[in-house]
This record gives sequence, structure tokens and C-alpha cells, in this order.
Amino acid sequence: MIEPFNASFLTPTKRFRRLSILLAIHNQPEISQHKIAEMTHLSSSMVNNYMKELKQAGYLEITGDTNRTQEYYLTPSGEKALMSLLVEYSTEIIQFYGGAKRELTKRLKQMVADGISTIVLFGAAETAEVVLAAVKETPLVVTAVVDSDSGKQGRSFNGLKIQAPEALKVLKADAIVITSFGKQEEIFKKIKNVTSSDIKVVKLTDL
Repeated sequence: MIEPFNASFLTPTKRFRRLSILLAIHNQPEISQHKIAEMTHLSSSMVNNYMKELKQAGYLEITGDTNRTQEYYLTPSGEKALMSLLVEYSTEIIQFYGGAKRELTKRLKQMVADGISTIVLFGAAETAEVVLAAVKETPLVVTAVVDSDSGKQGRSFNGLKIQAPEALKVLKADAIVITSFGKQEEIFKKIKNVTSSDIKVVKLTDL
């Protein structure tokens, strides 16, 4: 399910909201309007208005007499509209991803120019995947991935086993890159408590 997220640069548009509602119905025909409102961060009245528009456009069929028994189904036109919106959305997201990757690549290359050749990534989430993609455009070598989440530790992340922060005591690298935008200061302090002072620690906001 594609859901809106808190963003200062990307404000959900009417087309995005239509996409979210169509996709919610496609995935779960028995879903209630109240649940759709929760998932799309819209008011119930606004969802109701969108549902009326979608039905009028021929994208939606509604069965059942009451809110408790109603189910929603996309018509062939609705499925086609959903796919069209999904392709447009995916195309824009890929463009944003490409821009972020290019900018990170440029800044990582500056680390190479500063004498860094091996790095450890702290944080095994979506941001780290973008950083790894950018690293592949540079001579940098990622020697390990570390994460504080015990649920992730031991799993494979792009061929590397995710390790606990305590592993930083013995891991060898020229620098540690914090691949997380949240709690960067907290992570920075944790790293400094378990590593030697000669290892450079870099936050994404510093790149």
C-alpha cells in the first residue's frame, strides 16, 4: 500500500490521493471508508467525496446497502486508471531516487579525495540502500553494516551480515557513515563510545 508520508517538499496531490484510494480498494475490496481515511490521512468526508467522483467516472462499483455491508470493486476502467497512475508515480519516484543517488555519489567521491577508502555503514534501512547504490559509483569499499535493531542483526544486507554496534570495537575501516536521518546525534555518541578516536564518523547531513 502506498501511503502519504510527512514531507516538507512533497505535498500529496489530488492525483496521489486518487491513486492511494484506488490502490486500497484494489488490494482490499471489503475495506471501509473509515479505514481508507486512516490509511490516506484524509477526513472521512473527503474520502466519501473521492469515492463519489471515482464512481461517477466509471472507475468504481459499490455493492451492499449499508456501510457495514458495502464492498468496492474497480471496474476495468478503474484498473486501467490505477495502473496509469501507478506508472506515473513510480516514474517520478525513480527520478527522485536518481537525483539523490547522484548527489550522494558526488559527496562520497569527496571522501575518497580526502583519503577515505573503506567505510562501515551504520543503519540498515532504505537510506542505506541508496548510499550503497552511490558507493558502487566510487572506489569506496563497504566492509560492514551495523544496526542497533536486534531484529535486523544477523540478517544479510546486500551480501553483508548486519552486526550489532558492539562490533565496531573490532571492525576495521577508515570511516563510519551514519546512514540514517533520524537520531543522528544519538547514533554519533553511541559510535564514539565504542570506537577509537582515530576513526572518522560521518553523518549524512555532513556529506
